[in-house]
Amino acid sequence: MATAVAGPEIERLIQLLARLPGLGPRSARRAALHLIKKREALMAPLTAALQTAMDKVQVCKTCGNLDTQNPCTVCTDVRRDPSMIVVVADVADLWALERAHAVNSRYHVLGGTLSPLDGVGPQDLTIDALISRVHDEPIKEVILALNATVDGQTTAHYITELLQDADVKVTRLAHGVPVGGELDYLDEGTLAAAIKQRTLF
Repeated sequence: MATAVAGPEIERLIQLLARLPGLGPRSARRAALHLIKKREALMAPLTAALQTAMDKVQVCKTCGNLDTQNPCTVCTDVRRDPSMIVVVADVADLWALERAHAVNSRYHVLGGTLSPLDGVGPQDLTIDALISRVHDEPIKEVILALNATVDGQTTAHYITELLQDADVKVTRLAHGVPVGGELDYLDEGTLAAAIKQRTLF
């Protein structure tokens, strides 16, 4: 019978780190060991940053972004074009577009994409809130910046149908986003080109 090398506290740290995307048990062990070795330089500031994030970061009631203020800094930025909403599946996609400085608009985070196989329906996303925003705010264009996957395109078609009665132009990302590609993994130049070359959906 194998004996535990580390104490229960360290094993707990490894287990929690292993839950993070991209970290398996082996990577989590290396990360935990590094944090413990550098506890003053790394672990203490990380602990403080995690506590601050837990206490202060919240979901924007308008767009779904994550920020320490509500509505978020994107929604309250008066320099942004209020007539344009970029629809994204996840906050990571919003951040990717912001890093690329691709568009100076407002956003709407759906919280995922429609996926019947995974049991994700319209009621699980913020599609109703998006439709309300389009009808209540002076929106002229909705840019569907969704992943070029089957689920992403299904979601885009569904939203387009719901917006048929609205006096709004619905566009989608054009060249640059590969089929099957995800926004968060694309470089800034590709994202900027995709926004500039958007087409009618």
